[in-house]
Amino acid sequence: MRVVTHEVSMYPLSGFFTTGEATALPMTIPEDFELNPEQAAQLDALMQSRFQGKVSMAGIQFFPEIKGLNAAFIQKAAGFKQIVTVFTNVIFDTTQQHSNTLFPNMFAWLDTVLEIIKAHPETLFIIRAHPDETRPGKVSRESVAIWVAKKHAEDLSNFMFVAPDEHISSYELILHSKFVLIYNSTIGLEASIMGVPVLCAGNARFTNYDTMFLPDSQASYIRNLESFLITPKVKILPQHIRNARRFFYFHYFIASLRFGDFIEPIAQRGYVKWKPFDLQMLSPSISPTMRALQEGILHNGDFMFRE
Repeated sequence: MRVVTHEVSMYPLSGFFTTGEATALPMTIPEDFELNPEQAAQLDALMQSRFQGKVSMAGIQFFPEIKGLNAAFIQKAAGFKQIVTVFTNVIFDTTQQHSNTLFPNMFAWLDTVLEIIKAHPETLFIIRAHPDETRPGKVSRESVAIWVAKKHAEDLSNFMFVAPDEHISSYELILHSKFVLIYNSTIGLEASIMGVPVLCAGNARFTNYDTMFLPDSQASYIRNLESFLITPKVKILPQHIRNARRFFYFHYFIASLRFGDFIEPIAQRGYVKWKPFDLQMLSPSISPTMRALQEGILHNGDFMFRE
């Protein structure tokens, strides 16, 4: 039986639809797809907005405010040779079933990273917990904060923890980093766009498009990490930047079907409600979203957004 699955997508109040597994984001970006000047400018404007903390998904505004790095951080960082920022995920996220390829789970990866932190006192490691860990009504029962406390990680002089409810700019942390570590978080894609090398530890929606460094085994991952730490300068591959930009644009503006004409967020984070709209707006002849759904469900279309 043919089944269509769906998942929230990157564009505000949007969804991704597919006959595959939506949580894996199966989409085909044409090999010859390149951003034209107008599309490049559109992506650059979007990234500037995100750099200012205007990041939302599924009706959730993750950062009500965003703060720069304070003097205490700058002073602490000055005492180290280099900085590496580690971005974590929420383990209940629907992408996690696809991500555990090199490690059994995210916390097994963090255990490995912690041993490397202990072996490299010259490097300041900053672990940035995902802001969704403390969402009201969906608080993680097994959080990175619990892991940090259990492992006594903050006893290490070269370790810093940024809690999920701290509104420190992730982008400023990236810019101060020699390279970035992620499990499968989208922030890694943005780091590649910013020109900062990214070492990924799990299969992500964007890793099949050569957007960052993804080793083929746990042992290879450790070797890569150790190499990055002792190499004077880690160079990002030009194709990582190009492919990250192509993926981000395609996912955000083309593969996301927009429902902003029909729904709007409510005060409770992560929830939406119907908004008043003319029923004619549901016509495929008027709505690009309804047209894509009709073509996809009834005529084996690709569920892509086209004006």
